[in-house]
Order: sequence, then C-alpha cells, then structure tokens
Amino acid sequence: MASLRSRFQRLRRFRGVSVLTLLLLYVAVITVVQYETSSGHLARYASFSLLAPLAAAGLLSLWQAALVAVATLGAAATVYGFHVPQLSVGGRYTVLTSVALACLLSLLVCHIREDRERRVARLTIARERLTLLSEASNHIGSTLDVRRTAAELTDVAVPRLADLATVDLYGEVLRGEEPPAQQVPGPVTLHRVAQRSVLEGAPELMLEVGDTLEYPPQSPHGLAVAASGEYRARVLDAEAVAEWFALDPERAARVREHGVHSGLMVPLRARGATMGVAIFGRHRRAEGFDQADLLLAEEIGARAAVCLDNARRFTHERSTSLTLQRSLLPRGRPDLAAVEVASRYLPADSMIGVGGDWFDVIPLSGARVALVVGDVVGHGLYASATMGRLRATVRTLADIDLPPDELLTHLDDVVIRMRGESEEEDAQVPGGAGEGRPMETGATCLYAVYDPVSRVCSLARAGHPSPALVLPDGTVQSIELPAGPPLGLGGLPFESVEITLPEGSVLALYTDGLLESRRHDLDQGVAELHQVLAHPAPTLEATCDTVLKSLVDEHHTDDIALLVARTRALSPAQVSTWEVPAEPTAVARARELASRQLTSWGLRDAVFTTELVVSELVTNAIRHAGGPIQLRVIRQGGVICEVSDGSSTSPHLRRARAYDESGRGLFIVAHLTQRWGSRQSSTGKTIWAEVPDEPGEFPGLAEVPAI
Repeated sequence: MASLRSRFQRLRRFRGVSVLTLLLLYVAVITVVQYETSSGHLARYASFSLLAPLAAAGLLSLWQAALVAVATLGAAATVYGFHVPQLSVGGRYTVLTSVALACLLSLLVCHIREDRERRVARLTIARERLTLLSEASNHIGSTLDVRRTAAELTDVAVPRLADLATVDLYGEVLRGEEPPAQQVPGPVTLHRVAQRSVLEGAPELMLEVGDTLEYPPQSPHGLAVAASGEYRARVLDAEAVAEWFALDPERAARVREHGVHSGLMVPLRARGATMGVAIFGRHRRAEGFDQADLLLAEEIGARAAVCLDNARRFTHERSTSLTLQRSLLPRGRPDLAAVEVASRYLPADSMIGVGGDWFDVIPLSGARVALVVGDVVGHGLYASATMGRLRATVRTLADIDLPPDELLTHLDDVVIRMRGESEEEDAQVPGGAGEGRPMETGATCLYAVYDPVSRVCSLARAGHPSPALVLPDGTVQSIELPAGPPLGLGGLPFESVEITLPEGSVLALYTDGLLESRRHDLDQGVAELHQVLAHPAPTLEATCDTVLKSLVDEHHTDDIALLVARTRALSPAQVSTWEVPAEPTAVARARELASRQLTSWGLRDAVFTTELVVSELVTNAIRHAGGPIQLRVIRQGGVICEVSDGSSTSPHLRRARAYDESGRGLFIVAHLTQRWGSRQSSTGKTIWAEVPDEPGEFPGLAEVPAI
C-alpha cells in the first residue's frame, strides 16, 4: 500500500516538473512569436497567452501554477504593455486584464483541485488502512500457534506498512507460561520469533528466526517490554535509530548500509501483560513513519497481541494436558517373557486439545501379561484426568487377576459412578458442565491376557475396535470379538474369547484415531492397516513407524494409541507340573520334586527358600481346600511356584500372635518372596509366589518378626 503510494508520488513529481518545464518553454516561445509579430497581427496571438495558466491549473501544483502565471503575466505585460505603441489603451487593458484574470482563475482552480485531491487522498489512505486492519483481523490468529501468529503479523505489515518487520517475544510466552510480571534490573532476553523484509533473505537484519539476544534495559526493546506498561508505541526517526545502534558498531554499519531511516516500536501487550515487541522499519521508501502510521501499527499490534495471548494460553493448556497424558502412560519398554512390545502415542494435531487415549502393558502372575488399549470420550484436561483414573483402575483390577469380561464389567461400574459424580458436580455449578469437560463421561476399552505357557490369549472389548492378528506365515486378520457396549452404559454383559496363538504371532491393538482419516472410512482404514501389517518389518518399532506413516494424516484430529506385541512361548523345559495327593505325607514329596527341579535348572541358592514356600502352600491346600491339588514351578526371572486347588476361598494374610499355633504360613511366604497372590479359575483358585534367584536379597526367617 505505502510502496505503491510512494511510487505514484514520485511519478507525479517527475510529471509535474516535466509539465512545468514544457509550459514555461511554451510561454517563452509564444512571447518570442508575439514580440516578432507585426502590430497588425499581434491581437490574434493574444489568446495563446491564456493556454499556459489554464493548463497549469489542471496539471501542476499550486506553486508551479503560480510560477507559470507569473511568467505568463510578465510576458504579456512586456509584449502588450511596452512593445506595441500603436495598440490603443483600451485594447492594451483588455489583453492584460484577460491574461490576469486567466492567471487568477488558474490559481483558484488549482487550489480547489488540490484541496479535493487532498481530501480524496485522505479518504483513500483511510480506506486502505481500514482494509489493512480488516486483513490483519482475518489473517492474524488463523491458528493457535504462537510462532505462526507472529509470522502472520510480519506478513501483514510487509510490504504494505513497512519494508521490514520483526517480532521478539519472551521465552516464557513460547512455552505457554505467563510472561514476567515484574522486570528486574538488567538485560532483557527476547527470542526472535518472526521476521520479514522486502529484500530476499532479510540482509538488513542480523538475527535469524530462533535466535536469542539480550537487550540493554534502556534500549527501545527494554523500554517497550517494561512491566509498568507506561511505554507506548512510538516512532523512531533516523536520529533515534542511529542512537539505538550506537553501542553496536556492527549493527550500526548494517543499518547505514541499507539506509534504515525510520522505525516503529510497538509493545505487544494483552490483558495487562507484555509478551514482547514488534519493530517496523523503512529503508526502501523515502518517507518516514508518521502519527497515522503509528496509530495503524499500534492497532495491528494490539490485535496481534490478543491473538498471541490466546495462542499462549492454548499452548499452556495443551502442554499441561500432554504432560499429564504422557505422565500417565507407561514409560519405557518392559522386559517380559510373554511378549515383545512396541508402542506409540500421538496427540491430536487439533485445536480441540489432547484426548484420552491410553495403552498399558501389565505383568501378571504365572509369567502372563495383560495388554490394554482404551479411549476416553472428549478432549482436554478432563479427558486426560479421566484416562488416568481408568488406567489406575484397570491396573488394580488386573492385580487381582480378573478375567477380561469380569474386569470390563467392574470398569463399567466405575465409569458409571464417575458419571454420577460428574453430574452431581455439574448440578452445583451454575451454567451446567464445567469448563473443558464434556457433558458425558464414557470410554471404550480392549483388554487381553496372554499366557506364554499355554499360548492362550483371552480377549474382551467394550465398544473398541477389534485387534489385528498377524500370524507367523504373514496372514493378517481381525480377531472377531463380541463388540460389547462402551463403558458407562451399564446393563449389558461383556464376553471373552479365547484363542491359541502360534509363537511369534503379532497382535496390533489401537484406538479409532488410527483409522479415522479424510482419505478413507473405517473399513478402508482396517483394510489398509492389514495391508501394511502384511509386509513384515525388521522390528516392532519399525512396524509402528510404518503403520503411522502409512495411515496417519499430517493433521489428524484425534489422538492415536498403538500397541504392537509379538508373542513368545515358554519351552516345556521351563515348566514342571505335578499332581499332589491331598494327604499330609505328600508335602515332603512336593518339596523333593521342587528341589530336584531347581537343582536341574542350576538354582541351588533358591532351593531352601523354594522348599519352604512349597511346603507352606501345599500344606495350606491340603488342610483348608482339599483335592485336586496341583503344583507348578516355572523358571522365569527366578522361580514361580503355583499351587492350585478346588476351593474358591481366597487366603488372607494375617499376623499370628505369640502363642497361636497357625496363621504364620502366608506371613512367612510374604517375607521370603518378591510377590505373592491368588487368582480364581473355573475349577478353583491358584496361590502363587515368586522366589528370586538370590533369596539373600530378602529377609530370612531370623529377621522375620513374631517368628
């Protein structure tokens, strides 16, 4: 806008000088012609003297028209006042009066024309500035990204307002934090977030986007971001620009080289906080900034500051949600005997915020493992917090070894209670649901348990997409599971499905965000996922990367959780199972069998502790449960001892008194093992305990209190 106006003004000045020269030349020529013409024919040339001032009235400025009028009137007075003595006095006055009136009329017309042009120019400039403000309102703040918003500010300003523009912000603003509330004495550290110039590469600017610079407290930058807020936008003339860079010779040389002569310093202040400063400069156009430009820049800066603050607030909320989300997800890859796992979590690339997708890998008793993937309805902090509560609930229910269908039933009850609490809280809050929280609390979940001894995988789902299964021969299929209702509806049962998996099979569990795309529907997404999984990758990590690269759009609108697991199987040499008669004399035989098996595994150090554990567990089964009784020993990360019986009564740990004759068995087991517990089955229960390779890491009997 300003560049075009400047070019037009230069062209107009050049045209005015050219026209002025031609008109003065015309006056000189017509004067010579009139001077040399005989007196008898002189009157006919008198009218030619009127043409120059009349032409000047429409083409030249007032002072140029006045110059032409003076030249024309002087020439007419010379020729018709002194050169022609034969001309009558009446004729002489008539000619001179006509020329004088023509000159006055030309000056009057020129004055009226210039006044109208000035009004039109002011209206044009005002309209252009309103247009620029409108474009700034539409263009700045199109996203909730701080850096992009700053770049949009420079795009609007250059070249229509300035020849160069820079935006420097506090580092806290980029991180979504509150800008400093009180400026301490000392340098001001700002980050160059965006810059733009009419010259390619911005050679007149020393900093690059991303650079950090410390400004002295009395520099325009330091004054502009002062916390007091008293510093307003102001114009920097050539003297102020030179004074600014007086302490920086290199920058001063760069400024002089490119002829930067005028600038605007605009603090970016919104909601009482100063986030940074925007600088506009001119070096390609001759005119400097005026007060009208200052008001325009201040208005654009104010609108940009509000957009920057909105982006900062969104960055803060998104960062908080993402931090909470990632802190609630598993960290690192567990080393498990049952499966090899790889996972990915991608937050939504959307203004609606982080969602509630999650996954988990939970070690269970007997070397088994639980694989979980879930998706909470909604986005934002509430969804992330709900996800954390559900994940903790799933881990708690998994610790008591519930089957998948029963676990989802209990989880459904938890979601229903959470919804009731949410509705209660909403009823107490004016205006309905709290900020950032959806009206409904719901979730979907897929829960799978894999046993590496039997290679059986038990799965159940609650409104979640079915997992994909890749067999060792490369065949890919979806595991058909009863859909089950989403969590939170209640009233409908969940069903489990058991399948036997060959060793080396790959399970792919995911949320619906992986399949949702602008390119295809869900069925096409499943087909594309199968096609990608059919081409094996060197590692599971590479498989995750390939799946995400192939299926996920650049700007996906939902969270994505992906969990890939390759099954393993324990060899028969790692597992030993014996049937134990329900007789007291069988305890010694059970100890002998366990001792012999551990000796064959080379675990002599763990024999004594294992014998004690087996003795206590088998004795309890014989005394309190009865047959059939089974003893199983698994070599995995130490020794896992399992005693199964036909009773469904769960044991409880208690502290025996000094003279009690019973109640010390489980107490001893708890102090000699890493973990112990029980799980229910269709035929009874199983008591299990994990003995470390080096039992010396745990207190011996002499250190156990009350024994």
